[in-house]
Amino acid sequence: MNTRLISIIRKEFIQIFRDKRTLVLILVIPIMQLFLLGYSATNDVRNVPLAVYDQSRSADSRALLDAYRAADYFKISYSVGSELELRDLIDKGQARAGLIIPPDYSVKLSQGSAQVAFVLDGSDPTVASTALSAAQLIGQHFATQILMSKIDRSGLNMNIQQPVEVRTSVWYNPDLISAYFMIPGVIGMILFAITAILTATAIVRERERGTIEQLIVTPIRSWELVLGKILPYTILALFDTLEVLFVGHWWFGVPIRGSITLIILVSALFLLSGLGIGLFASTIANTQQEAMLSVWMILLPSIFLSGFFFPLDAMPPFLQLVSYLLPLRFYLSIIRVLLLKGVGLEMVMNDVIALVIFGILIMGAASLRFRKRLD
Repeated sequence: MNTRLISIIRKEFIQIFRDKRTLVLILVIPIMQLFLLGYSATNDVRNVPLAVYDQSRSADSRALLDAYRAADYFKISYSVGSELELRDLIDKGQARAGLIIPPDYSVKLSQGSAQVAFVLDGSDPTVASTALSAAQLIGQHFATQILMSKIDRSGLNMNIQQPVEVRTSVWYNPDLISAYFMIPGVIGMILFAITAILTATAIVRERERGTIEQLIVTPIRSWELVLGKILPYTILALFDTLEVLFVGHWWFGVPIRGSITLIILVSALFLLSGLGIGLFASTIANTQQEAMLSVWMILLPSIFLSGFFFPLDAMPPFLQLVSYLLPLRFYLSIIRVLLLKGVGLEMVMNDVIALVIFGILIMGAASLRFRKRLD
């Protein structure tokens, strides 16, 4: 083998092992991808939060609830006292489905046939389609059990009308179109990627070229330097947000039911986290490649654990807890609710507060570290 080639390979290995940060990234990222894809890349939805409005409150209605409780597709999380309360839980995203049992359920059942209503939140088609099929199957199985019980009691081989009929309806996305779920997520990914990656690489590029030292010796203050570097990317990110929003509406038919002004304000709030991550990455990286790899250490789990591709309800509880450490999770929850449900700020206030906390903490820490490195 060519000795020069061997020498180059040897030198490259020496450089990799000397650069501890690059070595950690090379070793950690494949393992991270393995675990994230292994656990989160699934559409097998279980324990969908279910709100129940039981107006009958009879032994028959309790038997129906037991049938839904026995199947692990649903978790009866809320018992409400009105349809308005049920709608409020679904609007806030606390419940993904609702079961409405009428007051005359037990009487109708004894007469031969009763109906209940099952409502689904269609803003997430993956969860809704699975829950829709599960609701119908559970209802049919329960009805068959009642039918067989009647036949056994009568001792006759006769045709009996189906005793329970589950009528389903899907809110916000009746046709379960996946684009309604994905395009709002694309907005979040664009905001995060543009602000974090470009901010980090732009600042490191100045350091690589030696021009940042020239800026430091000028009368420009450190906060002016930081603001001047991140504002262009903020403007570009907001422009891309509007671009994706209107193209998605015009070409894919994604509804814009919420306030455009509120969407822009929440997006600008989310930018604080992305800008802070990019700024922080620029303080620990010496090259643009290191800066991009550092940002990807946050971007990669954000893609898989924020609900961008895969529903959070399908993930193990531990990964669901980890997702609360990612600002993108809260932004995607907000943008999808605003676009598809058309609710106001009060319905997404908890997620907005989380973004405010993330933005202040991340941007504050990054700015302090950046100023310290300039000094």
